[in-house]
Amino acid sequence: MTTQITLYGIANCDTVKRARAWLSAAGVAYSFHDFKKAGVPADALDAWLGAAGWQRLLNRQGSTWRKLDAEQQAAVQDAASARALMLAMPSIIKRPVVQWPDKAITVGFDAVDWAERLKR
Repeated sequence: MTTQITLYGIANCDTVKRARAWLSAAGVAYSFHDFKKAGVPADALDAWLGAAGWQRLLNRQGSTWRKLDAEQQAAVQDAASARALMLAMPSIIKRPVVQWPDKAITVGFDAVDWAERLKR
């Protein structure tokens, strides 16, 4: 039996919408965790930080980051400070975060990589 894929993100995020549409079109079963509505599970965040690193997980391109003042941005200097910010402001997490059946964690949507993962 295959463990289901879990896709974490925010429902109205365009990249999450594309990722969900891609999975559905490929006929791939997955569960969706909207961390804007359901929060970010702290243990899952710790796993993401361990797998991807805080620099990869922190979305410095998005509007949430840009709305922070310079002092708040400068305060994010390590995994602990990034973690605290991500728990307080889930929309600052780069999306989607996916936990694959083999327990691998990916951040962002990459159709080529995802297709390869599904072949494994």
